[in-house]
Amino acid sequence: MNQWLLLTKGADFQAIGSKYHIDPLLARLIRNREVVTEQEIEQYLYGDSKSFHDPMLLKDMDVACGKLEEKISQGKRLRVIGDYDIDGVCATAILLKGLKFLGGDVDAVIPHRIRDGYGLNRELIKDAAQAGVDTIITCDNGIAARDETAYAYELGMTVIVTDHHEVPYEEKDGKKVWLLPQAEAVIDPKQKDCEYPFPGICGAFVAYKLMRAMMDGGYAGRLLEGSGRETAWEQLDKELLQLAAFATVGDVMELKDENRALVKAGLQLMSNTSYIGLKALLSVMGRWGMPVTAYHLGYLLGPCINATGRIDTASRALELLMTEQESEAMRLAMELKEMNDSRKSITEQGTSKAVEQIEKGEHDEASVYVIYLPECHESIAGIVAGRIRERYHHPTLVITDAEDGLKGSGRSIESYDMYQELSAVKDIFTKFGGHAQAAGFSLPKDRLSELRRRLNENSRLTEADFREKLRIDAELPFSYVSPQLLDQFALLEPFGNGNPKPLFAKRDLLLCSARMLGAEGKVGKYQIRDTDGGIAELTLFYEKNKEFKKFLTDRYGEEKVREVFRGRGEGLKFSAAYYPQWNEWQGQKNIQFIMEDFC
Repeated sequence: MNQWLLLTKGADFQAIGSKYHIDPLLARLIRNREVVTEQEIEQYLYGDSKSFHDPMLLKDMDVACGKLEEKISQGKRLRVIGDYDIDGVCATAILLKGLKFLGGDVDAVIPHRIRDGYGLNRELIKDAAQAGVDTIITCDNGIAARDETAYAYELGMTVIVTDHHEVPYEEKDGKKVWLLPQAEAVIDPKQKDCEYPFPGICGAFVAYKLMRAMMDGGYAGRLLEGSGRETAWEQLDKELLQLAAFATVGDVMELKDENRALVKAGLQLMSNTSYIGLKALLSVMGRWGMPVTAYHLGYLLGPCINATGRIDTASRALELLMTEQESEAMRLAMELKEMNDSRKSITEQGTSKAVEQIEKGEHDEASVYVIYLPECHESIAGIVAGRIRERYHHPTLVITDAEDGLKGSGRSIESYDMYQELSAVKDIFTKFGGHAQAAGFSLPKDRLSELRRRLNENSRLTEADFREKLRIDAELPFSYVSPQLLDQFALLEPFGNGNPKPLFAKRDLLLCSARMLGAEGKVGKYQIRDTDGGIAELTLFYEKNKEFKKFLTDRYGEEKVREVFRGRGEGLKFSAAYYPQWNEWQGQKNIQFIMEDFC
C-alpha cells in the first residue's frame, strides 16, 4: 500500500490568491510544487518562450557558435551524430534543420541500437572521416565519449559536444576528477563549472539553445546577411521549439522552471501545428485538430518515435521529422504507428516473464532487482524495467543477451540514485551511462552474478523506500470543487513529472453503492457520502478495481461488499485520494472525481 504524505508547506495563501486573482487553494498547490518567490510564481503561471534562460549562460556556448560560424562560412562538411531515442531524434532534427537553414553543408547519423550501441564509437568516427566530414556535432550524447573524441582529433576532425547527461568521473584521493571529452566545445548544463541556472533540460532543449544562440547572438546574421531569410527564422523557430517540447516530455524531464514554459508553448503550437511531420503523426493517432496535452506526447506520440529505434532504425523517425512532403509524412507516420503496435506486443511478453520471476520468489531477498531475460529484445529492456519498477517500486535492471556479452537498462525509484550506485561498481561494465533515475550499460556475461551481489550489498534501501509516496496536496471535501475552481486548474498545466496533477484526500467516506462498467468491468463507479454530507461519485480504472474490492472484502467481508454492488450498501467506511477533472461526453460537461488510491 502506498504511503500517503499530506503536504503542509506554509505561505500566505489568501494574499497570493488575491495578488494573482486565483483561488487560495491554487496558491497552496503552487507552493506545494516548490514555487515560492514572486518571480517563480509569475514564471509558473504566465511563463512562455520569452522567459527562457539566456543560452549564452551555457558553458562553451560562445565557443561553439563561433566555431560553427567559421566552419559554415568556409563550406566545411558537418555531421550531426545523435541517439536513437526520442530525445536524440528530436535533437538531431533540431540541429539538422537549424544548420541547413544557416547554409551549413550538414548531414546526420543516428547510431543503430544493436549494431552501434549508444553514442559515439570509433566506427562512426571512421565513417565520418572517410566521408570527408570536418566537424562532428553530437546531441544527446558525447559527454562520456572521451576516448572516441580523442580518436576524432587524431583523424584531424573538430568535435562539438552537446549533451545533458551526467559528466563521468573517477575518484582520486577521495575527490571526484571529472572526465570531459576532448572537444572544441562541450555544452552540457551538468558540468560543475557551468553557470546555467537550470541544469534539468533534455538534449533536444540543449540543441535548441545552440540554434537560438546562433540566431540571437548575431552569428546567423553574418551568415545570412543579404539573403532575406531572417524572417523565415520565425517559422523554423516554432518547429524547433515543438521538437524540444516533444523531447522534454518524451524523455520524462521534470516540468519545472523553463521546461514547463517550453512544454506549455509547444503544446499550444501543436494543437494547430503546420509542422508536416508532427501533423502526420497526430493524424494517424487520431489527435489532429484536437487539443494536445503532455499525456498525448508521453503516451501516444512519443512511443511511436521511440519504437523505430527499438524495432528497426531511428532514421525512420528522423525522416518523418525532416520531410517536407505530406504524403511521405503520412506514410512514415503510419509505419511508426505499426512499429509501435509491434513493440507493445514484445514488451508485454518481456514484462510477463519478469513478473513471473518475481512472483516465483527469485528476487525475494533483493533490494535492487537485477532481472536476466536472455531472450528479451534488448531494445525494450528499459521499458520492461520501467514496468517492473512501477509495479513493485524497487530499482530494477533488466539484462539480456547481446552480440558481445550482455546489455541492460535500469529504472530507479526516488530514493535510489542509479547513476551513482552504478558508478560505484563501474569496473564491472564495459560501458555505462545515465542519470539518477535511469541508466544503460554493457557487461561481460560472467559478471552478471557479481553485479547483482554487489549492488545489493551496497544498497542502503529500507522497507519504507519500497512504498511509493503519494503526496496529497490538501484534505478537501468534494463540495469545494466547483466549475470555476476546475477552470482555474488549467493554469497549473501542463502536468507531468515534477508538476503532478493536484491530488486531494478525504477521510471517513461512506460507500453507498458500486457498479462496474465496460466489457471487462475495468471502470468502477462508486457512490459515496462524505462527513460534510456531500454526495459524490468516484471513478476508478483498470486493475485497481480488483484491488479495491479485495480491500473492502478483507475489511468488511464478502456479504457486505456484495450488498454494496447491489446498490444497498451502508456503512463501508474508507478514505480516498482523488483528483477532479472535466469529463465531456455527448456534448455534456461534468465534473468527474478520479480515485487514485484508497485506505
